[in-house]
Amino acid sequence: MAPDGLDRVVLRTPRLVLREWRDEDRESFAAMNRDPLVMKHFPGLMDQAASDATVDRFMSVHSTLGYTVWVVEVLNSERGATSFAGFTGLMPPSFDPPFAHQQPLVEVGWRLWPQWWGLGIASEAARASVAHGFDVVGLPEIVSFTVVANTPSRAVMERIGMRYDSEFDHPRAKAGDTWRRHVLYRMAPEDPRG
Repeated sequence: MAPDGLDRVVLRTPRLVLREWRDEDRESFAAMNRDPLVMKHFPGLMDQAASDATVDRFMSVHSTLGYTVWVVEVLNSERGATSFAGFTGLMPPSFDPPFAHQQPLVEVGWRLWPQWWGLGIASEAARASVAHGFDVVGLPEIVSFTVVANTPSRAVMERIGMRYDSEFDHPRAKAGDTWRRHVLYRMAPEDPRG
């Protein structure tokens, strides 16, 4: 049990399991974070140390809050199955946001290996994450954000029922950084879910 009686959950959908991180996931995650296609809309590639620190944060949030961005396992799809397709889930942002928000601030996010793109896996996993955030955790709002040019992620946000809110400059980006300008999407518990 996590503090305050929160279970460290596993989410299931017809094709997926969203589960907690294991040490054996670290190498797959680090390889994904070194892939230029996966990291196209991020500040840069991540080395093993940065990738491991990210997993440590995911594990810590899970043990503290009872949710995290979970590892996505694909049980069955037209491209087969895998024990590590990437991640999807809920996480407090790691930066001070330059936009108004409710407390606690929680983002739904995803990152998958390219071979799992285009199958609806990110949308399926994100829907399960949002349902958990609203229906189990009781969050008052869930946000999502990405660089303006990341149209595939924006499409996932819209498919799961999130609404466009505004644009902002990421506080960690410098002028001229390609990833500086972000779009912000929001969703409230009463909003229709896609």
